[in-house]
Amino acid sequence: MIVATYSIAACDLDASQWGVAVQSKFLSVGSVVPWAEPHVGAVATQAYANPRYGPGALALLREGVPVAEVVQRLVDADEGRDERQLGIVDAKGNAAAWTGAGCLDWAGHRTGPCYSAQGNILVGAETVDALAETFEAGAHLPLDRRLLACLEAAQAAGGDRRGQQSAALLIVQRDGGYAGLSDLVLDLRVEDHQRPIEELQRVHAIHNRLFGSTPRDAWLPLAGELAGEVRGRLGRLGYAGRARQRTARVGRCREPRGARGRRRGDRPGRARGAAREHWVNPGDLVFNQVAAVRHRRARVGVLTSPGVARSLSPPLALPPQRQDLQSRSRRRSRRRRSDSSRRARSRTFSSHSGSDEGHPP
Repeated sequence: MIVATYSIAACDLDASQWGVAVQSKFLSVGSVVPWAEPHVGAVATQAYANPRYGPGALALLREGVPVAEVVQRLVDADEGRDERQLGIVDAKGNAAAWTGAGCLDWAGHRTGPCYSAQGNILVGAETVDALAETFEAGAHLPLDRRLLACLEAAQAAGGDRRGQQSAALLIVQRDGGYAGLSDLVLDLRVEDHQRPIEELQRVHAIHNRLFGSTPRDAWLPLAGELAGEVRGRLGRLGYAGRARQRTARVGRCREPRGARGRRRGDRPGRARGAAREHWVNPGDLVFNQVAAVRHRRARVGVLTSPGVARSLSPPLALPPQRQDLQSRSRRRSRRRRSDSSRRARSRTFSSHSGSDEGHPP
């Protein structure tokens, strides 16, 4: 089946991110077109798509083959090259593309620094021009928002002449994904929808609320019931003794600008012990609680795999603060026992010091 599509493969070298955004009158376009790997490149394969172009292109880029040569090698080895369309960006932002002579009108591509824009079965060249021009004008935006803006502009310029059905956004960054344990920053897909770009924007907004950085004006003051709930949760996680101090750090919680200096007493204007205001990102608070539960479950799960257990730290270890408190408690107990023993010896010596009675000969 032909993947009648417009897409853009691009990168943000400052953020070390690579990605692809795509829309098509095709079911689940995100399962075929976009491919990316951090510090290697991004690939879009479409028209009468050859999905092997994705991993094949990334493998060649990984070996250091120039991007133009990568395109040429792939199409030269493919008998169906005339019906293929391909766009690639490499690790340095160099771009190259291919539009086979057999792709259905309108079909074409446009490349520039850090992007390759392409499309087929389009209303006209203005769709690809909109992709390119919007990307060039959006250098101030993060890559995910920049690519979504490209899709929106391309659709407004005409888009796929058969209509809309699915859309996808793929962004990769080294250790930029979930919990810093994945390279997958975003892999959002709308499989079948009347307005897939709008739906993709909606899902992207939800993703940002849960996993991104909440805008400062959306933060809530950490006071009253909310403050009590946060301290209670921190206490259940083992941070009860330092909940007040840690509240300003967990889940991107921060104090207002300048509050840290005032807390230390090196700025005038606040008496010692006066109440201070904390702020909390509500989405991050929920996310951190879920992550903490998953982390504890994962540590318990280590017990079921002896081979893995031997290679990891002991499961269910106490948090560092609890370990520190426990160590201090043990040291105090040892000192008390030692002091008691010395006092007992001292009393025994005093009771016998005035007499020879009871002493060995």
